[in-house]
Amino acid sequence: MKIAVVLGTRPEIIKMAPVIRELEQRHADYFILHTGQHYSYNLDRVFFEQLKLPKAKYNLEVGSSSHGEQTAKILVGVERLLQIEQPDVVLVEGDTNSVLGAALAAAKLRIKVGHVEAGLRSYDRRMPEEINRVLADHCADYLFAPTPKARTILLGEGLAEDKVFMTGNTIVDAVNQNLKLAQTKENTLKSLNLKPKEYFVVTLHRQENVDSRDRFTSILDGLDKVAADFGLPVVYPVHPHSRRRMEEFHLKPQNITLIEPADYLGFLQMERHARLLLTDSGGVQEEACILGVPCVTLRDNTERPETIEVGANMLAGASSDRILECTKMMLGHTNRWTNPFGDGKAGSRIVDILEAN
Repeated sequence: MKIAVVLGTRPEIIKMAPVIRELEQRHADYFILHTGQHYSYNLDRVFFEQLKLPKAKYNLEVGSSSHGEQTAKILVGVERLLQIEQPDVVLVEGDTNSVLGAALAAAKLRIKVGHVEAGLRSYDRRMPEEINRVLADHCADYLFAPTPKARTILLGEGLAEDKVFMTGNTIVDAVNQNLKLAQTKENTLKSLNLKPKEYFVVTLHRQENVDSRDRFTSILDGLDKVAADFGLPVVYPVHPHSRRRMEEFHLKPQNITLIEPADYLGFLQMERHARLLLTDSGGVQEEACILGVPCVTLRDNTERPETIEVGANMLAGASSDRILECTKMMLGHTNRWTNPFGDGKAGSRIVDILEAN
C-alpha cells in the first residue's frame, strides 16, 4: 500500500507527526505532500525540524489568498501530484483548506481518503473550518474518530459503520512524544522571564474573532482585565494575520505581553507551565485538557465539547466581562479531570487499520 500524507498547516504537522513516525518505523511506502498553506518559518519548517520529521517530498507553496483561490490551488496541485504518484490512500487531518482540497482531489480520482480526527462538529456554518470538516468526512473511506461522541456524530449523519474507526486523538500521542523533545530545548520560560503557574497564555487567530473589529476589541479588553485583575503576565504570541488586523483596527492592548509566534516545543513549554490558557484554537483546547491546565475558550461554540464535559474548559465568547468571569471560575475548579482523547496510541491504530484494509 502506498500512502500520501497531505498537510499544510502547523496543527496538521503536529497531529500527523505520530502517524508519520509510525509509518517511518514500519518502513512503509509513503510520502509527504505539503500544500504550503502555512509558509513562514515559525509556522512551518521549524516544526519539521524540531519534531525530527522527514522533509516533505513536495511543497505546493500555495501561500495566503482567499478561501476560494487557496482551495483551488490546492485542489489543482494535489490532483497533479496524485496522478504522478498513484497512491492507494490519501491521509488528511483536521479541517483546513488543505484537507478539503486534498480530499476532493483524491475522491475525484477514486483514490481512497482517510480522515484523521473525523466527526468533530461545532454546528456553526459561519466557520470555514466547519464546512471543510463536514465535506472531508463525507468524502472519506476511512473515518478515524477521536472520541465516542465523534463516532456517534458520524453514524448519525448516515456514514457507513464499516468506515468509522475509533482510534483516539493523535494529539495525545503528539503531546506525550513532544514533551520529551521539549525537555532537550532551551528554557522558553526563562527567556521570557516567566515563572511556572504565574502567567497566562493566549492564542487568538480565528477569522470570526480577529476579522471583526468589535469582537477583537472586546476580547482584547477582556484579556486586559484578566491581566489587571490577577496582576500576572498575559502572554500572547501573535499570529501574523492577527497582528495585521490589530494594526488595521488600531488596537493597542494595555496590559498584554505581545510576542512573535513561538516555535512548537517552546509553546508546549509555555502551555505546560501556564496557570491558565485562553484560546480560540481547537488544538490548544485539547492540549490544555491533556496537560491538566485550565482553559477558557474565546468562542461561542466548540467542536471539542468533551473538554467542557470533563470540566477542563469553559466557553467565554467575546464578552470582556465574561472572559474575566470564566477565568476566575476555571481557576476555582480542580484540574483532576480525566483526559477524554485516548491513550496515546492513535497513530499506531490508524496505520494498523490501513494495513488491514
